[in-house]
Amino acid sequence: MFTTTDFDKLQQIMDESPEKKELLQKLLESQKMTISSISHEIRNPLTLVYSTLQLIEAQHPEVSTYKYWDSMRSDVEYMTILLEELSAFNNGESLSLSEIDCSSFLRPVVLSFAASLAESSIEFTSKLEPDLPVICGDAVKLREVILNLLQNAKDAVNPDGAIYFHAFTEAGKLCISVKDNGCGIPQEDVEHIFEPFVTYKQGGTGLGLAIGRRIASAHKGTLSAVSVPGGPTVFTLSLPIEKNA
Repeated sequence: MFTTTDFDKLQQIMDESPEKKELLQKLLESQKMTISSISHEIRNPLTLVYSTLQLIEAQHPEVSTYKYWDSMRSDVEYMTILLEELSAFNNGESLSLSEIDCSSFLRPVVLSFAASLAESSIEFTSKLEPDLPVICGDAVKLREVILNLLQNAKDAVNPDGAIYFHAFTEAGKLCISVKDNGCGIPQEDVEHIFEPFVTYKQGGTGLGLAIGRRIASAHKGTLSAVSVPGGPTVFTLSLPIEKNA
């Protein structure tokens, strides 16, 4: 699997000449098609297997007490999620662009996440600066990135932790930051958290942040992280403001 750095290097090579660009684009498209085909071919029968397990459990509730039953269901669920995220990573650069009024777009996202914390003691604070711009982007994929950052923050904090969401403009860019007061990320790990299949979260696939950075890059933006071990962690999504979007 290519890392984000590998794709950046390939982009530099493609920029050197039209011939190199055409050849490498064909190779990359071939890789994407292969990943999509494999993911599709595995996901379909796996979905049938999971549906069969659910049917068996519904008709024979006693199986839920059998040894290894729960772990088997968990493994199938994990594999299904992994294939879905692998497909999302593979298609991260395919955008459906439209005009996005950032204030109208972000407000329900924030409210939805706040509602998910209603039964917890986690403190959530959000601030949307006035006069946020209209940008050109893929609303579905950007929402996916933002919710993933918020969910990661939720997973990182203690039951009485705090999360701060801030949307603002800076240097001609829309910036969305998600800050948590969890245990922080060691500096040597921060350098790798955006690489595919690298995860430090139990049960994680290691694709969420890789998908996020790929979507950000497709928007000609960035997704970065700053963390202090034992202190706060801040993820920032920066997107260019298209004046004539």
